[in-house]
Amino acid sequence: MIRFLFKGVIRDRNRSVLPIIVVSIGVFLTVLFQSWLTGIMGESIEFNANFSTGHVKILTNGYEKNINQRPNDLALMDIKSINNDLKTNYPEIQWVERILFGGLIDVPDKNGETRVQGTTTGFGIDLFSENSDELQRLNIKKSLKKGSIPKNPGEILISKNFANKLKVGIGDKVTFIGSSMYGELSMYNFRIAGMVEFGTTILDKGAIIVDITDIRKALDMKNATSEILGFFKTGYFDQEKSEEIIATYNKINNDSTDIFSPKMLSLRDQNEMGMFVDFSSKISAIITFVFVIIMSLILWNAGLLGGLRRYGEFGVRLAIGEEKKHIYKTLIYESVLVGIIGSVIGTMVALVLAYYLQEKGLDVSSFTKNATIMLPSVYKARITTETFYIGFLPGVISTVLGSMLSGIGIYKRKTAQLFKELET
Repeated sequence: MIRFLFKGVIRDRNRSVLPIIVVSIGVFLTVLFQSWLTGIMGESIEFNANFSTGHVKILTNGYEKNINQRPNDLALMDIKSINNDLKTNYPEIQWVERILFGGLIDVPDKNGETRVQGTTTGFGIDLFSENSDELQRLNIKKSLKKGSIPKNPGEILISKNFANKLKVGIGDKVTFIGSSMYGELSMYNFRIAGMVEFGTTILDKGAIIVDITDIRKALDMKNATSEILGFFKTGYFDQEKSEEIIATYNKINNDSTDIFSPKMLSLRDQNEMGMFVDFSSKISAIITFVFVIIMSLILWNAGLLGGLRRYGEFGVRLAIGEEKKHIYKTLIYESVLVGIIGSVIGTMVALVLAYYLQEKGLDVSSFTKNATIMLPSVYKARITTETFYIGFLPGVISTVLGSMLSGIGIYKRKTAQLFKELET
């Protein structure tokens, strides 16, 4: 039966070409949008994770309540002990220390007097350790526009826009003025090694990047850090796993009555990232539902047109005694074959383009210059296991729905009029 129907679909091009083309286009768009939006959402999530939230983050209760103020007087203490505990109990996660700070950058004139000042947002990261992945994680090498990556203590990176505002160049000395961990005035001299541009206003406005050892000295934060960020070694945020780890860690280590007690947060609990994570997880279902509806309407009309063309065929089959129910079933079986063929073609073509976008990406930096949230400048598609089968759902379901709707006309045929129709 299936073989008979398959030959009919293949040999009768007037019966199959238009539906297969429609299904292929619909599946192509479904697969491409799924991989593209998965990539965009994933890039946005990972970009925020790399710069700000981590996949999980550890800070103190007091720091969390005032996190926008970056209160290093509430920083994590005795971090060697905390890190040893984390590496032992959670080996599937890579842990990195970050010190976030704010203050003034003072630029002296030739007499050593203040020439200009600007407010800065600083990142203290591990720049010099051999095993550090921070340069790659923050995409610093590709963001470097001038100068070089710091190689010696006391050297910093400064955002290009901030450097232009202060009218400083490579090799110039600047002084950071801020508050130490104990609330004392802190002044520390740095030399500019390079200028970076991330393509995001929130970072390019006034950021400096400093080795964590240097800023630890400047802010008197011996054996302390603002935050400890954790990244799954798989490279992607795992919500289920993170919730399990957080529940275990906080149950053992967190005391809600102690402002210095360490607390672990999930990526989705920070910077309103929960919406991105939820939308990312549901994006495939949303796309599939939309395309099923749209393609069903299109294929319904295609089925009606095909039904009109096959009006005589159905009449003959009814006239020779074939049951309406059997004709309707064969019409559904044909639609399944058409849906599978169209889905295979559409998926294969979409995977080729999705793979290209996954490797090359699309540079949208010109559209995100004024963005106030952290967004990547290059968006890439992402092919997942779901990408290989997601197109078959709208491809087959919509074809069947279209045939079911258009095939209702078979039951409206009156056998008594068939011979009159055949005679004409």
